[in-house]
Amino acid sequence: MTLNNLRPAKGSVKTQGKRIGRGQGSGKGGTATRGHKGAKSRSGYSRKVGFEGGQMPLQRRVPKFGFTNINRKEYAGVNLHKLQELVDNNKVTDTITLDVLIENRLARRNELVKILGNGELKAKLNVTVHKYTATAKAAIENAGGTAETL
Repeated sequence: MTLNNLRPAKGSVKTQGKRIGRGQGSGKGGTATRGHKGAKSRSGYSRKVGFEGGQMPLQRRVPKFGFTNINRKEYAGVNLHKLQELVDNNKVTDTITLDVLIENRLARRNELVKILGNGELKAKLNVTVHKYTATAKAAIENAGGTAETL
């Protein structure tokens, strides 16, 4: 190694970015790579979200419709096959309440629960929740259990 072949360590020297808008002599003066006129050439320009160059934006072209019912009640659905799984895994014996469903993470606190009729139920269960579908209620009672509403 001699003075004429000294080099900085690889990756230690970063090349500077192109310096724009620093006079004509630099070759990047004048418009400073922004082109002539138009909104994009001005300082402080930021495009609005959804802006389509003056064309009516999609969000404004599409009509508004529908409404939100302020009295709507959301129910967490629990299918019959999930109840059967609890029995098969010996997590419950004969009674299913809201607390049992919360413990087994099938529902959350402060949630309304509805039993849905998907799957089949072989075990005799006494279920106590907020709501049932007609098929779910029939399946629980056909298996010899009871379906009580909270």
